Amino acid sequence: MIDIQFVVFCSKHKPSFCPIFAKDLLLTIMNKIKALFCVVVPIALAFLFNTKLGNTPPLLKFLDPFMGLWQNAENNHFMFNHKAKIKGATDKIEIVFDDRMIPHIFAQNDHDLYLAQGYVTAMHRLWQMDFQTRFAAGRISEVVGDKAIEVDRYQRRMGMVYGAENSLKGMMADPKAKEMIEAYTEGINAYIKTLSKANYPLEYKILDFKPENWTPVKCALLLKQMSAVLAMGSDEFYMTNILKKFGPEVTKDLFPDYPFREDPIIPVGTKWDFTPLPVPKTPESFTQALTGEVKTKEKIEGIGSNNWALSGTKTASGYPILANDPHLDLTLPSIWYQIQLHAPGVNTYGVSLPGAPGVIIGFNQKIAWGVTNVAADVLDFYQIKFKDSSHNEYWYNNQWKATTKRMEVIKIRGAKDEIDTVYYTHHGPVVYFQKPKYSRANNVPVGDALRWIAHDQSNELMTFYYLNRGKNYADYRKALTFYTAPAQNFVFASVDNDIAITPNGKFPLKWKDQGKFILDGTDPAYDWQGWIPAAQNPTVKNPPRGFVSSANQSSTDTTYPYYINWEFSPYERGKRINDRLTAMSKATMDSIRLMQTDNYSILAQNLLPALLPLLNNEQLNATQKEALSYVNKWNKHYDANEIAASVFEIWTKRLSFDIWADEFEVKGIPMRYPSRDRMVEMILKEPNAPWYDNIHTSKKESLADLVNESFKYSCDSLERRFGPINKDWNWANVKQSNVPHLAKIPGFGSKILQIGGAKSTINALGETNGPSWRMVIELGKKPKGHGVYPGGQSGNPGSKFYDNMIDTWANGQLYDLFYMQSADDKSGTVISRLKISK
Repeated sequence: MIDIQFVVFCSKHKPSFCPIFAKDLLLTIMNKIKALFCVVVPIALAFLFNTKLGNTPPLLKFLDPFMGLWQNAENNHFMFNHKAKIKGATDKIEIVFDDRMIPHIFAQNDHDLYLAQGYVTAMHRLWQMDFQTRFAAGRISEVVGDKAIEVDRYQRRMGMVYGAENSLKGMMADPKAKEMIEAYTEGINAYIKTLSKANYPLEYKILDFKPENWTPVKCALLLKQMSAVLAMGSDEFYMTNILKKFGPEVTKDLFPDYPFREDPIIPVGTKWDFTPLPVPKTPESFTQALTGEVKTKEKIEGIGSNNWALSGTKTASGYPILANDPHLDLTLPSIWYQIQLHAPGVNTYGVSLPGAPGVIIGFNQKIAWGVTNVAADVLDFYQIKFKDSSHNEYWYNNQWKATTKRMEVIKIRGAKDEIDTVYYTHHGPVVYFQKPKYSRANNVPVGDALRWIAHDQSNELMTFYYLNRGKNYADYRKALTFYTAPAQNFVFASVDNDIAITPNGKFPLKWKDQGKFILDGTDPAYDWQGWIPAAQNPTVKNPPRGFVSSANQSSTDTTYPYYINWEFSPYERGKRINDRLTAMSKATMDSIRLMQTDNYSILAQNLLPALLPLLNNEQLNATQKEALSYVNKWNKHYDANEIAASVFEIWTKRLSFDIWADEFEVKGIPMRYPSRDRMVEMILKEPNAPWYDNIHTSKKESLADLVNESFKYSCDSLERRFGPINKDWNWANVKQSNVPHLAKIPGFGSKILQIGGAKSTINALGETNGPSWRMVIELGKKPKGHGVYPGGQSGNPGSKFYDNMIDTWANGQLYDLFYMQSADDKSGTVISRLKISK
């Protein structure tokens, strides 16, 4: 510190009277400033570089050669042929890693099997498991600060933790499920205890937080998040506004309860071998909804998935072949984690969800199974009449009923905790009392309570426990009885030459269209009135056509006595699958593999004959005429190098906008467009429909006017973006498919992939969503499995196993799955072993 007394003394004298003092003073000050600089600046820099600023990680920690990112450059979480002792293990366990880092676990009992699964999954995917469950629980603000507050509020207000807690009660009430979840949790925590800061996964260093202990509720949260992803959104708010604006006749015409064209999952004409329960009576009244000022959106085609199974009568081997490719939002680390689980009574191989025990999609010695989304109507909104602004009471069944409060404490990095009070009715949480600020919540009506199956007690783990150990059709049917949500089309095949498919879940017993519009929360007649018996869920076994299949289309024809939903995914993928399987004989793995990457568009097949004659060639410029020549010669495949696919895709999207936007985009009244199926029906059968006219212009537009405008728009937009027609117009370049990082960290995603496919094709591949796991299983005396997903086993961007399977996946190839019969099986390549003892 500078000597204050000396400075005061000199200040009382003129400089001419103390030149020596002045010189000494200057030197003293300079030396002390230098000393101060040497102390303060390093401290300031140390603080600066050890503090996370915005999106920038604390640089000293991040670049530390002993603790930072360099420690992640190689996969040093994986050590060759080593041993470990884990507290909680009851016997010896051996984990064999093959040449794609897939673990094959050999345990002596169920407890050790799931303990080892938790341990090895955390070894490869800890950050992913942590981040996904934080997201599900509404805890992202703890990591990134208040910029995630609306995301966290939404998750809490949708009742994600509430549902996970209820689901966990169901799991813990079952001794076997409890053993699974507790052992899996033990294994994860045993791995976390081995970590030092140096070998934290890289994302912890970038985001500057640390792992926390795993708890059983996190397993339930993961399953709830999958329910949310597959709920396919909620249209009640939009549909209620449409009903109010256009009336019941127009609404019924444009939003029919069964599509114009359909090829349902359960074949047409299947007889229902049961006596149905009486369906609740439909109330006479429709309710009205409150509206917020959010923009109308086009109905976007949901996440698609395909599965099918062929009987031995249609295969070269005489045994069934089963295929599955669930389409989800793609990420790195990958959504799925490949694994084999071997213990007394079980030897199963497939993919698991990092954070949940068991194999979700896979096969064993006797059976194979796969899933696609049903899109059942199991999420409804109820308009609530509150007594006053305190929201403490609501009117129900002619009396005031008390709400309950759930205090959601949201921790925010760098700020005070926020306490968000969520009010619950007997239906469920009232999600918002004012217009939400979060775009994903635009379809949530204000002041309404959410009734959602994912809030109920459940125990889906036992479905997979029994499938993993299943031997025959009876075991498959037993396993399905434990399943609640998200509803899935479970496809099945067995070595006994049985094939089957069941749109399965816990379905509420509803009157027709209950949930198509917002429901009246004051009237008990609008409540869910019980459940469809599990044995009466639609199902078919060994149909005469020799195959079963699903692609998220309607579950049944109109003869099924119960209401599951009024709208499903468009029929084109399902139609193409069924056409190809009908024509197929002596099928092999390769014919099925090629079918999974089929890019043919039934939509183009149906629409082009109607659209092309309406184009006026004389009014097209040179570029537009050249584009038309490509379309005229197009084989209707969305292949990577097809220019016509790009033109057609933008053309039809713009045509949809031209037809519907003027009526269905109204400020302050959120609505949606009619379905693609209804648009195609109108184009083919209603050339003079009033909807072609743009109400905002004086001219009366025709279908031909819109077809020409939208075609020119497509060509012009491509020309503005890429210049005159050249290879940059290729579909792969326009679509820009890639696999981004889960947290969107730049540089940790994939390159742009030059691949085809579209949402209307079997290979339903968009920009960042598509087949998250492709699997083909050939059953027989010894099953043969084949599969791939767009990523790798490791969650570490510094590992060669992070994204090593992407190119194989992009090329439409499959790996042979190393289905080991013992820990010493030498039929595949083993690169490492981990031996665990108690």
